[in-house]
Amino acid sequence: MKKVTLENGMKLIYEHREGDLSSFCIALNGGALEEIGKFKLGTAHAVEHMISKGTKSRSEDEINKVCSEIFGFENAMTNFPYVIYYGTCLSENFEKGLEVYSDIILNPIFPEKGFKEEMNIILEELKEWKDDVHQYCEDTLLYNAFSSKRIRNRIIGTEEDIKAITLDEIKEFYNIYYNPQNCAIAVCSSFDFEYVINIVNKFFRNWNKRSYKIMDLSKEKNKEGLFVEKLTDIEGAKIQYLFSIDELNEEEYRALTLFNTAFGEGTNSIIFDEIRTKNGLAYDVKSYIKNERGIKNFTISVGTSIENVDKVISLINKKIKDVKNKNNYFNEEKIKKLSKNIKLKRQLKLERGIQLCKELSTYEMMYGDAKKLYKEVDGLEDVKEEKVIQVMNKVLKNPSIQVLTSK
Repeated sequence: MKKVTLENGMKLIYEHREGDLSSFCIALNGGALEEIGKFKLGTAHAVEHMISKGTKSRSEDEINKVCSEIFGFENAMTNFPYVIYYGTCLSENFEKGLEVYSDIILNPIFPEKGFKEEMNIILEELKEWKDDVHQYCEDTLLYNAFSSKRIRNRIIGTEEDIKAITLDEIKEFYNIYYNPQNCAIAVCSSFDFEYVINIVNKFFRNWNKRSYKIMDLSKEKNKEGLFVEKLTDIEGAKIQYLFSIDELNEEEYRALTLFNTAFGEGTNSIIFDEIRTKNGLAYDVKSYIKNERGIKNFTISVGTSIENVDKVISLINKKIKDVKNKNNYFNEEKIKKLSKNIKLKRQLKLERGIQLCKELSTYEMMYGDAKKLYKEVDGLEDVKEEKVIQVMNKVLKNPSIQVLTSK
């Protein structure tokens, strides 16, 4: 991996990949977190939608046509900490593809024509968002678990705010957060590094705007409690536990990663074995970690039947208690096996060039260090059992528990 900072402050991260494809991802600290206290909820996502509605030199139809011709895959996504624009094309079209994306990001005109229609599309997207039961359970849990964090409301925003967002607010958000010092591009290609630098400079060197400081985020512990919501159009039940991990340092996070792999990843995990294999109480059992700017949580997720909700919660609580007191479970041999498994999954995840670009560019934005993508799995085999136990006892207490069932 190589990285360079261009004269205007934009970061370029590069990894060589053999083949005829080139991928790139342009990431900005311009996600939903930057709305706090300044903009209506959903403004960042609205900018992502409106930015490709036309530029100073291309209409929306022309943008759609050229993207369809050049890219085998292209997309944009707004998250809490960032917004990304990314795509994969034949290497012979890399220069043209980057020119189109630079035009979209640097020269949007945000036309009045089509604005209301695009906001209506976002409102339809909000309806579909609610149809995903797993996503709805997570969203509801975050809303109940926190009082002030931006993550308690969906990235897409609320219906009330979406309807109230103005084109001037979209332009203001863009003007503040879309600047070169707030941007990183990752490129995966067989082209040599100097060539890539020249192409990126060709389209972005004249991008000079004032940089604004990104949002300072307060830490907030999740609210302990059981939250139950009954829905008319759901089959079965969803259960999610949330433990906030705001206070963990890097060493503790590494220990939690090892614990999570043993506790809730895969069919050999502690809770899968107990809840599904031994007791047949659930069809979907897992745990996962989110450790991004503004969203740092450890989550346990289970899909089960209505009549098994209480049994599943009881078993989860029991396994949490058991694993805290199970000496020599995370012994040296176990930790080595878990470390290898984590590294294998990380490599599989990064096998696709476009996914690698996404991770490198967003790590640079969230942590100021794209190399953290690799460094955070190095040395896992050296973590001691005492550290894993310490972190388990620090994290696994006072959960927020969300239950969705049918009426």
